[in-house]
Amino acid sequence: MTKIKIKKGDQVIVLAGGDKGKTGEVVRVIPSKNRAVVQSLNMIKKHTKPSATSPQGGIVEMEAPIHISNLALVDPETGKATKVGYRMEDDKKVRFAKKSGKTV
Repeated sequence: MTKIKIKKGDQVIVLAGGDKGKTGEVVRVIPSKNRAVVQSLNMIKKHTKPSATSPQGGIVEMEAPIHISNLALVDPETGKATKVGYRMEDDKKVRFAKKSGKTV
């Protein structure tokens, strides 16, 4: 299993698929499946039965997980896709954008 370098709250850009080129914030990361849920991207319609939480039931729109390989971190300086690196700063391990060198 590979290390997932994208975390909850990161701004990411979609590299492949129907939402290619769109950006959004990571809502949830699923490490066991190498997937992440991005806010308002990869929307699906799910048919739900009536339950206690939704007594009416019906069709609900929700975000579906996207594979990590199809996502890239957005560089805070340029706004374009970048790879993520790690380095030590004051005895603390931090992530940084490889294009600009800025910490994430």
